[in-house]
Amino acid sequence: MLNILGPIFATAIFRFFAFLPLPVLQILGWGVGWLVWMLPSRYKRRSAENLAIALPEASTKVLRGSLISAGQVFVEMPYWHMRRDEAKLAKHVQCDGWDEFQAALALGKGLILLGPHSGSFELLGAIYTSRFPATVLTRLPKQPWLHDWIIKTRTRKNLTMAPSNQSGLRTLLKALKRGETVGILPDQVPLMGEGVWAPLFGKPAYTTKLVQRLQSTTGAPIFVVAAQRNGIGKGFTIRYKEIKEPLSDDIDLAAAQMNRALEDMIVLMPEQYLWGYNRYRIPRGKPSTKENKSIGSQPTP
Repeated sequence: MLNILGPIFATAIFRFFAFLPLPVLQILGWGVGWLVWMLPSRYKRRSAENLAIALPEASTKVLRGSLISAGQVFVEMPYWHMRRDEAKLAKHVQCDGWDEFQAALALGKGLILLGPHSGSFELLGAIYTSRFPATVLTRLPKQPWLHDWIIKTRTRKNLTMAPSNQSGLRTLLKALKRGETVGILPDQVPLMGEGVWAPLFGKPAYTTKLVQRLQSTTGAPIFVVAAQRNGIGKGFTIRYKEIKEPLSDDIDLAAAQMNRALEDMIVLMPEQYLWGYNRYRIPRGKPSTKENKSIGSQPTP
């Protein structure tokens, strides 16, 4: 029954919120985030802990802004995923880097976009693919009924969703070999065996090996991107930075190199990063002998 009613109910909720003007959604999201700020919760506690690790001098204002931003990301999500008029959506977003993305794609090696959980990252797929086709790696939830619904909701004319399994990885590689763009959330914790421990703001974080492997196979350039929210009703600005030095052949050094690039983007707008994401946790799965030794040196989450 849930397999039938779940997608219907979720679609109805998303369509209702997508119908509302974006500033209204941002105000509602502000309210959700303010409640999270005011009330005790595990998410708020973890946000404070992770922010203290990364930016110990950060003010309370940064933490509060992060929680409000998280509420806005959540409430804005239907707007970006359900609406299909890319031209109207793009009017909310300013980007002076389209020529640089075009030049990178002109090399014929594809393009890797790394979008950390910073700013309004949910809009990146809709806005970027209004100009260039892209394939985005997505981690599907545990609930089976949500799998097809998420793929259907997020897929667009120029946007293909690839599940985070072997089939999805092959899809990413094929897209790069066609000279197209692939998108990855690089600060998600991969499954055990699919990453290495690398410093992020000075603390070991289990970091994906996928980006290094894709670049070493195709030679694709890498950009870190984020959509900065400019205020309620004031639109968004795409921030971007190319990782100009190719990632190291040494997977550990490559992971550290990538994390440094993510840090640079995050500190541009620390009040819009999802500090509550459990970035430093020990990943699921059975570790190898080498990973067992590494985990033994990690603090218990």
